[in-house]
Amino acid sequence: MKLIIQIPCLNEAKTLEVALNDLPKHIDGIDEIEYLIINDGSTDNTVEVAKNWGVNYVVSFVNNKGLAKGFTAGLDACLRNGADIIVNTDADNQYRGADIEKLVRPIIDGKAEIVIGERPIDTTEHFSPLKKKLQHLGSFVVRKASATDIPDAPSGFRAFSREAAMRLNVINNYTYTLETIVQAGRNRMAITSVPIQTNPELRKSRLFSSMGAYIKKSILTIIRAFMMYKPLVFFSVLGAIPFVAGLAIMIRFLIYFFNGQGNGHIQSLVFASTLLMLGFTTFVLGLQADIIAANRKLLEDIQFRIRRMEVDGNKEKDEEK
Repeated sequence: MKLIIQIPCLNEAKTLEVALNDLPKHIDGIDEIEYLIINDGSTDNTVEVAKNWGVNYVVSFVNNKGLAKGFTAGLDACLRNGADIIVNTDADNQYRGADIEKLVRPIIDGKAEIVIGERPIDTTEHFSPLKKKLQHLGSFVVRKASATDIPDAPSGFRAFSREAAMRLNVINNYTYTLETIVQAGRNRMAITSVPIQTNPELRKSRLFSSMGAYIKKSILTIIRAFMMYKPLVFFSVLGAIPFVAGLAIMIRFLIYFFNGQGNGHIQSLVFASTLLMLGFTTFVLGLQADIIAANRKLLEDIQFRIRRMEVDGNKEKDEEK
């Protein structure tokens, strides 16, 4: 069984070697461990540091494409190179290499397809009180949207089985962490978490420019993922708001009408009709989106089968060599 550990990098020359030195060289149940970095348009000597250290694979972008694109490119490269398990970690050494064994153990034992490292958020010193509360709030929302019990949704320290990696599709350009949990939960993948420890901060996070930007992008990511995987529920709830309001106003108008006072409330009739039409139209959009979601599931299944054929074909070629 082969494990490939991937590390997305953007100008990580100062911290990358520290992170690489911390990675495990042997894990019981794993026959082979290899290392891959995703160079996301670095302008320093990140790639040189990685090659000098001895990483097996380098995926490079000419310009910065963002964490989500780098993550998916890394998964594809790991699959092409025969990975049975893929671990994603950070180049700033936030996560402890010794905990990788905890991540992969449920997959080795056949108990999970995706494993996410649960950080000790409340005791992490470099997290501000506001960030701690937002991390808990974001994880709560993701749990509701994904129907999972993952306690630390924003954690980027996670492991994937080969089959889980082939099924993942990241649409948003910001981050993969939230969307992949919603996708895994809604597609009923076996997903779990394990407690981990974190290292002292070596540098400030560069994922978002401000807390406001982080909140905005995270909310949009969750809403978009929920719309994609539960469109009928989303649009039905959205459409119920104007529909119920319009129905209430319509009932009020009818009460006045049957009491002989309808002439003075024509505006209420027009307003109620508009709200009812808006609610009904939103529900119809939900039906259409649900049909599109069903077609997308078929396309995802076709994509998975193609990926599996490619990956299995590459493994057979490697075995022949």
